[in-house]
Amino acid sequence: MTAPVFVVDELTRGGAFVLEGPEGRHAVSVKRLRAGEAVVLTDGAGHWAEGEVLAAEGRDRLVVSLKDVVEEPVESPRVTVVQALPKGDRGELAVETMTETGVDAIVPWAASRCITQWKGERGLKALAKWRATAREAGKQSRRVRFPLVADAATTKQVADMLARADFAAVLHEDRDYGSEPLATAQLPAEGEIVLVVGPEGGVSPDELALFEQAGARAYRLGRSVLRTSTAGTAATALILGRTGRWS
Repeated sequence: MTAPVFVVDELTRGGAFVLEGPEGRHAVSVKRLRAGEAVVLTDGAGHWAEGEVLAAEGRDRLVVSLKDVVEEPVESPRVTVVQALPKGDRGELAVETMTETGVDAIVPWAASRCITQWKGERGLKALAKWRATAREAGKQSRRVRFPLVADAATTKQVADMLARADFAAVLHEDRDYGSEPLATAQLPAEGEIVLVVGPEGGVSPDELALFEQAGARAYRLGRSVLRTSTAGTAATALILGRTGRWS
């Protein structure tokens, strides 16, 4: 079992470090860590340090002896998933599993066929949930560079993102449309890969046309039709395997 990961705002160069607050409480009262056990502290932006527990104090303070701070290199090619807003808690499920798989960025997208709409305070709360989910899933999967969860994007903003990508794909299950298998697509060795996952009702013809004008092509995943909350995870796994990032 690898060492548990805890998030801190800033890492020191080494020596004694006190983990407190919610993370300290989780380490002491939930994980019940004790002297001699290994931990990893990270800022979630690629900086991390191995440590050994010196003492657990009270219910929310863990004293850790840290080794030197190191920085994990940025992965390439970078994988971004544009995720149409699912119903209910399926958005958090998508974020959780994509984070565990290894996605680098997630962009919420208010597609025309989305039943869920992020507006006002409700939208801000939903975005905060996605970001908190990415943070917790990053810790759970022992990542030290958590995925960026961007602000919700419009269709025009998604098209602009696709135009800048080195490889742009719209996951589309309609075989009559002329989509190609993602498993055989020619992928770049570096740069930016952007995958668009539509809502349960699919990507609309107008959206498909706009995305194709931006340089994206339609691709499909296997023979079965995946739900919007699982398609991004499956596509990310396929891309990471094919580009060698899982080697």
